[in-house]
Amino acid sequence: MGDVAAALPRALARHGLRPHVVMPLYQGIDRHGFERLSDRLQVRVGSEVREAGVWRGTLGQGVPLYLLEEPGYFDRAGIYGPNGTSFSDNLQRFVFLSHAALTLADCLGIAPDVVHANDWPTALAISYAQNRPTALPTVFTIHNVGYQGQFPLEGFSLTGLPSEELRADSLEHFGTMNLMKGAILNSTMLTTVSPTYAQEIQRPAFGGGLDGVLRSRTDALHGILNGIDVEVWNPSTDPYLPAHFDATDLVGKRTCKAQLQRAAGFAERPEVPLFGLVTRLTHQKGLDVFARALGRILSLDVQIVLLGTGDPEAERFFRTATEVRPDRFRAWIDFDPALAHRIEAGCDFFVMPSRYEPCGLNQLYSLRYGTLPVVRATGGLDDSVDNYDESTGGGTGFKFHDLNPQSMYDVIGWAVSTWYDRPSHIAAMQRRAMERDFSWDGAARGYESVYRAAIERHAAASLMPTGTLMPTGTLMPTGTRG
Repeated sequence: MGDVAAALPRALARHGLRPHVVMPLYQGIDRHGFERLSDRLQVRVGSEVREAGVWRGTLGQGVPLYLLEEPGYFDRAGIYGPNGTSFSDNLQRFVFLSHAALTLADCLGIAPDVVHANDWPTALAISYAQNRPTALPTVFTIHNVGYQGQFPLEGFSLTGLPSEELRADSLEHFGTMNLMKGAILNSTMLTTVSPTYAQEIQRPAFGGGLDGVLRSRTDALHGILNGIDVEVWNPSTDPYLPAHFDATDLVGKRTCKAQLQRAAGFAERPEVPLFGLVTRLTHQKGLDVFARALGRILSLDVQIVLLGTGDPEAERFFRTATEVRPDRFRAWIDFDPALAHRIEAGCDFFVMPSRYEPCGLNQLYSLRYGTLPVVRATGGLDDSVDNYDESTGGGTGFKFHDLNPQSMYDVIGWAVSTWYDRPSHIAAMQRRAMERDFSWDGAARGYESVYRAAIERHAAASLMPTGTLMPTGTLMPTGTRG
């Protein structure tokens, strides 16, 4: 979501829109280049009034970024909680953020054409926008339906919303308060981060208990595939790489591979396929299945590197695997953006065996760097990777459907056999992958269309003349980084 909050507004600005972005001043954010506004916001959270300072800067392309300074809520180690847990006052923290975003717009004299909220931490902004004296058109984006913002009903009084909002067709959900459910049902338009995920979350297996709610809004739900920042992820200019390359000249990629092999402690063997994973070590990412298949995979003539942190048991397993097969497997249990770039550039294949993947970004980075994705056909992975066709050499990667150790071994074996037996197909796939356009411009056009639809729907529902979204209008996406 942090990538989206930074890149999408800039792309919207290039299309003539005027987005404003609001987020908390989290601990560690560098305020250099930001201006502290003289006024302080007063925001009610339940019976308490909290004050916030406001810092204003830009994201680039002239996009204003407002940071809300409330140390009691946001000057902490961690966004949602320490070490994968949740802070006990998360409801208060994100009531504050959602309410403060709209209060800030009023204080600055901004009249938003659309309020765009992202995932459960800003879901209440949808209800606040709806319950204003003059309601506003809204768009709610679901980045991951697995995280819904569920809290005890007793916390409802903290929201300050009218009591009638705590009902089954709004925020109430089987005896709890569900912030995402409320936003789904109350938002003018809905988006999620890939077309396939938009379909998947309307089914019980992927909907996290909200599949029926989502089916009831299917006419308002659109899947828009995320983009990537092609300036940050550019193999021809990437400052983290020991050598640069592009689709017309892959010599630099071979240099990146050799450097990565040295860093991993492997033999420098250009002829061996090098597989990479950069991932959170969580159940969602299917790393438990990969782990069960790893022994058989390492019986092939391959090398594998992994970068990630997460589940302590998974971390222990991959550390042990590094000790057992240091010639073929190396795990870095760390968060290292520079190394992530070098893995994307230096590997031949990139593995993503996710149970579900709303969009996924690493497969897009991999395609950009000529590193062929090996993915489970789900969500955005299915949308963005074209499966290899042995008869024609077509495709941009390798896909599998059944998430089990045998399928995991089979698809990697398929990639390995293609590497050794059909190298011309690999070369053609690399060039084809690097020529794909996954910039944010395409996604921005999709969001602009949704914003216009939200304005038209809202006007129709209000029995008012249909409005238009002019370049001089203001959009106010609200979101959190993390």
